[in-house]
Amino acid sequence: MNKTLDRAVTEMSEEALLANLESAQVPALVMLTAHVTGDTSVLRDEWRPNLKTLPLSGLDPATEAEARAYCFKLLAPFLATQDEWAAVPDEPLRRKLATWLMGDDNEDAQAMAAVAFTPNNVDPRRPTWTLQDIAPDSALNAVVIGAGFSGLLVGLRLKQAGVPFKIIEKSLDVGGTWWENTYPDCRTDVRSHIYTYSFVQHDWETHYGRQDKIHGYLHQFAADNGLLEHMVFGTEVTATRWDEETGTWTLETKTSAGIGETIESNIVVSAVGQLNRPSIPNLPGLDSFKGPVVHSAQWDHGIDFRGKRVVVIGTGASALQFAPAVAKVAEHVTIFQRSAPWLRPTPVLRQEIESGERWLLNNLNQYRAYYRFSIFLPRLIGNLPAATVDPDFPPTEVSVSAANEELRKELTAYLEEQAGDDEELRKQIIPDYPPAAKRVICDDGTWVKTLKRDNVRLVSQGVNRIDSDGVWLGDEHVPADIILLGTGFKASDFLLPMSVTGVGGKDLHETWGIDASAYLGVTLPGYPNFFCMYGPNTNTVVHGNLVFFLECQANYMIDAVKTLAAGGYRAMSLRPDVFAKYDKEITEASAKRTWGWSKTHSWYMNAEGRSTIMWPLPAREYFERTSHVRTEDYNFG
Repeated sequence: MNKTLDRAVTEMSEEALLANLESAQVPALVMLTAHVTGDTSVLRDEWRPNLKTLPLSGLDPATEAEARAYCFKLLAPFLATQDEWAAVPDEPLRRKLATWLMGDDNEDAQAMAAVAFTPNNVDPRRPTWTLQDIAPDSALNAVVIGAGFSGLLVGLRLKQAGVPFKIIEKSLDVGGTWWENTYPDCRTDVRSHIYTYSFVQHDWETHYGRQDKIHGYLHQFAADNGLLEHMVFGTEVTATRWDEETGTWTLETKTSAGIGETIESNIVVSAVGQLNRPSIPNLPGLDSFKGPVVHSAQWDHGIDFRGKRVVVIGTGASALQFAPAVAKVAEHVTIFQRSAPWLRPTPVLRQEIESGERWLLNNLNQYRAYYRFSIFLPRLIGNLPAATVDPDFPPTEVSVSAANEELRKELTAYLEEQAGDDEELRKQIIPDYPPAAKRVICDDGTWVKTLKRDNVRLVSQGVNRIDSDGVWLGDEHVPADIILLGTGFKASDFLLPMSVTGVGGKDLHETWGIDASAYLGVTLPGYPNFFCMYGPNTNTVVHGNLVFFLECQANYMIDAVKTLAAGGYRAMSLRPDVFAKYDKEITEASAKRTWGWSKTHSWYMNAEGRSTIMWPLPAREYFERTSHVRTEDYNFG
């Protein structure tokens, strides 16, 4: 929900507007003031925010009050003419704003600043062409597999370009992981206002969106953009095969009722994601357990935990959300962790956005843009140095560089503060691997408070075996009525269980083995007109932003469709030498990052010790490489 600025603001007195501005975050307010007034004297060094606390300033209260008062003084003459405020800053001002925010004139930050500033409902990557305009006789059509964040975005781009398409979704609604995962307290660990499409903002109630609200956002997006009429729900694509004679893909589908159908399409876009197939641990005796065994992605809301003894296996992001909720009602909870997670202090993780600021975010468009800019640009740049291995440091499983050691000390201090005087707990919750080797999880203190409960026990070793009424920990039997699996997903098993057969009858999963790779995460040789969203090496850990990367991929994909149509081609296939060069570059870069160097067990790494998940280069590199299709990278037919 976004009211227009001229209506919403003119309905409110200047006095009332100032009252709401009291709730504004100072970094966004300072930049807004410079934007509206043109007075860059407000961009003072002493008012520059702490990058670690954004969107909050991190300044002391007195300094915040001083900055706020100065901004109000400068803004006062302009409050009656909000409808005349410029929608976007010009380039010189944008450079000054980015320099002030980031603390230096970093070229990566300057290059990304224009992308990071997103005026309300402006879609700069909307296709500027239609199939009817550039190839009126073209018979191109597409099938998109999956209706989550990425599939819906691809559907929108195809619709905007006038390309006929279907979206095939195995579930009964849109949303992907945000439809399937409904466990207690399921939420994103990315700020709500940057866990959106850049051109479609939303009235978020909380700083970090809850599952039901994110699903609602995606469903509304699909409805508002006419995508629901293109959906085929309750249907799974089991196989897709390239026909070299016709230049089309043949897709075999099966409904939840077991009814099969064959579909032909020139273009296939796999938008099935990375976190869509639960990883069930191969534990001896698991099938013999007589009580419920529930994976977080397959939550059974009919289970009553009251008076029950619960075993939780795993301490990843999902478990840190559902386990505290279960512990509040269960008789006892035993949590088994293979390795402790690093926690990032996030005090507002479960908090609602204060009403005054929420009003500003929904009604004062320039404020919303600068609020988002203040968290989005620093996130795109991130802290890649802290995840970069320095061979001269030298790297160990404690830390891999001076910057990584600094991050470790910061995160360790937070955990030690949480543990307090409990020395045994402190030993259990401080990881024995360097930060960024695994996912760093947002925390507001709830996790350690849960571990301190009288009815909770943390066991820092794996389960040996399971019998009908509990689990075995060496010679100790831990009785259980319910087993909950927080064991994540088969993230490295891309596209499974769907089979993909390309040129010459080559099976994609045989091509990959367990070492999936794709050029820019999007395409690979031998599989013409087949594109991936959220494919290999497109996830982020210390920099970048997932939805931003999806927008980059969709931009590249739709440019490929344009290239096919405008050239009158049936097929385009990546050149093998281009792929080999790229694959070598990504493999070498990944080995220089913490997640590629550390030997700790992580879903970031496959069984061969290679990262098929993470993007190891600056976000700017990904943005620029996906900005358009280089025709010289492809063979056309």
